[in-house]
Amino acid sequence: METLFWISAIVILYVYGGYPLLLAAWARLVARAPRKASVNAQRSWPSISIVLAARNEAVRLPARVANLLELVYPGRREIIVVSDGSIDHTRDALSSFGPNVRVLDVPAGGKPLALNAGIAASTGDILVFADARQRFSPAALVEMVANFADARVGGVTGELLLDCEGPEGAASTIGEGVGLYWKYEKWLRRNESAVWSTLGATGAIYALRRTLWQPLPADTLLDDVLAPMRAVLSGHRIVFEERAQAFDRTSPDGAAETRRKTRTLAGNYQILAQEPRLLVPFLNPVWLQYVSHKVGRLLVPWALVGVLISSGFLASTGWFYALALGAQTVFYGLAAVGGILDARERRATGSYPESLPVTLNSKGAR
Repeated sequence: METLFWISAIVILYVYGGYPLLLAAWARLVARAPRKASVNAQRSWPSISIVLAARNEAVRLPARVANLLELVYPGRREIIVVSDGSIDHTRDALSSFGPNVRVLDVPAGGKPLALNAGIAASTGDILVFADARQRFSPAALVEMVANFADARVGGVTGELLLDCEGPEGAASTIGEGVGLYWKYEKWLRRNESAVWSTLGATGAIYALRRTLWQPLPADTLLDDVLAPMRAVLSGHRIVFEERAQAFDRTSPDGAAETRRKTRTLAGNYQILAQEPRLLVPFLNPVWLQYVSHKVGRLLVPWALVGVLISSGFLASTGWFYALALGAQTVFYGLAAVGGILDARERRATGSYPESLPVTLNSKGAR
């Protein structure tokens, strides 16, 4: 049991403590900034295709498309909205934009197939991915695309800013915790990008070279991890561009956040089956980062169970194990109380997660 306790504890400590320290030192020593073009330079900008998959988002799409059209970009752009089996007159909602927006109607098949259809119909050299719910900062497109002046850059992920990160917080029962966790995640991405490449992208705002796109399997859960990591496996970088920003709201409560994290966890298991090369050191250029960050996150839940069970058996053998068991009991107890209070508050206020097509347009932190 002691072996189980210490192996489990080491896994947890490395993933959340050791790896960030290693990454910080690594980024300081070998930071590799991309050779980014000046956004103000007189140059030939590549053509871009903004692809947005949506199902029953007719209420949101006009404002979203208006935001995309207002963005600064000196090159040619096209906007393609793929209506994934929508029954809310999506095409009619966008008719006022005329030829500025192409609407593709496809049978309901999920976001991966909708994206495949949109990209097959697109013509741009750079693919830009967006969701219906967020909005972009005015210079988001030029800031992202400027990074492609570096031939090593295969993709660019922008920065997602959640409302809970602002001074006024968010209308969410978990806003503070999510905000801190998301800032930590972005710190990891920023440093992983400096070392060589991030381990995926933010689904709400990222771009990819057309030549690196591979059609997604229909059951893909995390398209914004699979597509970028395929580019990394081909020898390219996915860089983090904090000047390209998207704005979104926080999950309304713990239940919604749990569903999102469960889907993310399942998606990361799925990617290992879709791209087993990620686990091979000589094939994955960011193998150490991937194992430490992504695979490590998959191991942590099992390690937590290992620490809890082993400390329970070892509590009578020494004060350290008894203290470890007591600390875990208090932590899990407080978490349970927090969950109960959150559920009570939602029942009392009638605040429940709104019914949204979350499989298409609710990307958040990963």
